[in-house]
Amino acid sequence: MCIRDRYSSSTPNGRKITILLEELEIDYNPILISLDKKEQFSPEFSKISPTNKIPVIVDKESNQTIFESGAILLYLAKKYNKFLNQKDYWNVVQWLFFQMAYVGPMLGQAHQYLFYHKDKSKFAEEKSKGYTKNVYEILEVQLSKNNYICNDYSIADIAVWPWVARFERHQINLKNYPNVLRWYINISKRSAVIKGYNVIGDFNEIPIP
Repeated sequence: MCIRDRYSSSTPNGRKITILLEELEIDYNPILISLDKKEQFSPEFSKISPTNKIPVIVDKESNQTIFESGAILLYLAKKYNKFLNQKDYWNVVQWLFFQMAYVGPMLGQAHQYLFYHKDKSKFAEEKSKGYTKNVYEILEVQLSKNNYICNDYSIADIAVWPWVARFERHQINLKNYPNVLRWYINISKRSAVIKGYNVIGDFNEIPIP
């Protein structure tokens, strides 16, 4: 029996929820919200997402609706007691928030200025390149200490990985960040990641440097 609906699209924030659901091996009903068709602004979707953003889950077991991808990751990890080691709880949470507050916003800007609207603003491109490089430098240092962002594979990795999967749009050569590359390749081989990457939207191969 499916106990939750998952409204989303094939974006990094959407994919991280699908990857976690696949890692948890629980049934869910994926519902595509087409951003191109602006379905996120429909009256029906607005009822469950006051910000008109994806992803959103509706947990029919608890009658709980959760929007914001970081909140969804925390909710599912705590509910199923997986991918959030209690002994390392705050370490995982702070790196999850790093993704929400820095990785997502900065790499999201990179998508705009270095990919979708390239050559529109030299100033914006240079600023975006600087922030993007800083994201990868921070991850490189952290991943030099551990196999994963924290001690164990966690929702911090699941949150960050789909953003790094767009390294080509960031104009980043992962071979210049060997620890990030090792981490990225290892996670890309996980069966749940492979499946979760393409649950919704057009099929895309996971980019491999």
